Amino acid sequence: MPSFAPTIVFIGGGPRSAGILERLAANRPGLFDRPLSIHVVEPYEPGSGRIWRYDQSPGLLLNSTAADVTMFTDSSVACDGPSVDGPGLASWATGVLDGSIRDVPELEAHLLEQLRALTPASFPTRQLQSKYLEWFFRRAVTALGPDVTVTIHRDTATAVEHPASGRDGGAGYRVQLASGGVLEADLVLYSLGHTDSRAEPESARLAEFAARNGGFHAAPSYTTDVDYSAIAPGQDVLVSGMGLAFVDLLVLLFEGRGGRFEDRPDGGLDYVPSGAEPRLWAGSRRGVPYHSKISSTLRGEPVGAPRYFTARAVESLLAAHEELDFRAQLWPLIAKDAGHAYYRELFTGYPERVDGGWDAFSTRFDALDWYSRERENLVASAVPDPTLRLDLEALDQPFSGCAFADHAAVQRSVANYIERDLKLRTSPDHSETLALFTALLRVYMELGRLVPQERLNSRSQQAVHGWWHGFFSFVDSGPPPHRLREILALHRAGFLQFLGPGMWVRPDEASGRFVAGSFQSPVVVDAAAYIEARLPSPSVARSANPALADLHDAGWGTEQSLLTSDGPHSTGKLLVSSSHEVLAADGVRQAGLFAVGPWTSGWGAGAFARPGTNAAPFRENDALARRLLAELAAPRPSTIHPTSPVRPTDSQLLSF
Repeated sequence: MPSFAPTIVFIGGGPRSAGILERLAANRPGLFDRPLSIHVVEPYEPGSGRIWRYDQSPGLLLNSTAADVTMFTDSSVACDGPSVDGPGLASWATGVLDGSIRDVPELEAHLLEQLRALTPASFPTRQLQSKYLEWFFRRAVTALGPDVTVTIHRDTATAVEHPASGRDGGAGYRVQLASGGVLEADLVLYSLGHTDSRAEPESARLAEFAARNGGFHAAPSYTTDVDYSAIAPGQDVLVSGMGLAFVDLLVLLFEGRGGRFEDRPDGGLDYVPSGAEPRLWAGSRRGVPYHSKISSTLRGEPVGAPRYFTARAVESLLAAHEELDFRAQLWPLIAKDAGHAYYRELFTGYPERVDGGWDAFSTRFDALDWYSRERENLVASAVPDPTLRLDLEALDQPFSGCAFADHAAVQRSVANYIERDLKLRTSPDHSETLALFTALLRVYMELGRLVPQERLNSRSQQAVHGWWHGFFSFVDSGPPPHRLREILALHRAGFLQFLGPGMWVRPDEASGRFVAGSFQSPVVVDAAAYIEARLPSPSVARSANPALADLHDAGWGTEQSLLTSDGPHSTGKLLVSSSHEVLAADGVRQAGLFAVGPWTSGWGAGAFARPGTNAAPFRENDALARRLLAELAAPRPSTIHPTSPVRPTDSQLLSF
């Protein structure tokens, strides 16, 4: 290939980068017919990256079934580029076993056992997922064709500079590598997935307190990257957060220390300890774990596309308002869609549980606002059992208004909540929960497409990235059902105590220990160890990734700032345009610099998705790939010279 071929440098080589490479391959024949050079800078294995790398506990699982994972932009995806069908994780596993998929290195024995046992309804290990993602990456690279060179640098990008004038030139960049190498590029794409941040001031204060008093503190982080060896058997540990990071923590501290679970005759589990376990005291804002994934199937009519939160409805709102308010204008439409799907399944799947027919109910439901007394009266008259009526506010805040009398009341309430959740989501008799799940998922995928982020007021942008994302994750993105059964088993065995909703934690200087409780319970406990079980909040200014920190410190990128009633508020996320261009503080785009991922101000749609769902990440990948190719095709002076330095060591460089 000629040395003057245009060049794209990917900073990060995880699944999001793999998806964009696949879209570059699909779109290139129609948009860019010249040779192309691509460099991918990734210290971990390309395709899986850090978060999905093979080298993590074999007990850690996906929170999606094998049937619900694909990396392919199938025909359901509404994008300008061509669709490319391919095997999702379940089909890939079958193909590896029968030999129809060949480009897979020899797998270890335990992975082959997993492949043989895998069904579409299985929750695969992250180790198995890593192999699927790495295979997809290699397939995407091959699909780019012989006139595209892809070079992998098992290295870390530390800085990006303009070659001619430091930080002031036009297009054309030099990417500095930790090894000392330099890559010259026409375009640079920051595609880093979840990254670490330096501790927030409060977490730093707690870490200093723990160190000073011989205790233990774990700041928000990717759970598997924290060293918990300092936590002793039998030690009391405070844990804030009961989401997916909390579930991973339980795996590492219990099964990871030699404990095991045994089946009970009633379908539950018993925990058999190893003797190396600590005792956890866990709480959170809601006080309960994320909801279980659903194993039921629909009995009634299938859930269709959103009925109220539609392109036409949003366009009407945009025509009438300069800025939209999420809570006042969009959420009522989303809630009504959720209610419509839920009640349709209840009426058409379980007619014995309702009064009247679906057609009459839905006609009246259509005409009523979600937040209206008339809608509440309609539901009350048609659904005799109050526990079957959908209450989204109670779903979001299950213990709102509750005042627990004592520790035992908290334990009973949280355990009963988990048991009821399992019954509703794994019983074949409550598929209305699946209808709700599906309706929320479809809206989640549509929100970024239908609503321009810049047309939301600041409060609404906060609500979308904060409350809405959290609510969706709580209801739709929880763990496999058996993880909740394990939580109950650990609780019965005395290794897990619940602190309840509205959890608070403070350091106590007099005792040198952490003290914790709940705003809704009189129980207060203390411990020398405290774990903040969640991912760190995005912060480009405090990023532990050197390339992102450099981007911010150089003034090229800035954190998104929203104007609230209390004044400007930084979200911590890198400000990008709707086309994923990096924007400076004055809103001017940085030509040739792009960024995508959960730490940007974009919608943050993930990296892989369910097949056949018009998945938002695949739409974004396609649009971004087409934009990159259009940038390269645009007439401009060459910025890459035949003598451009590329100097990583042989051990850090792999070519495809």
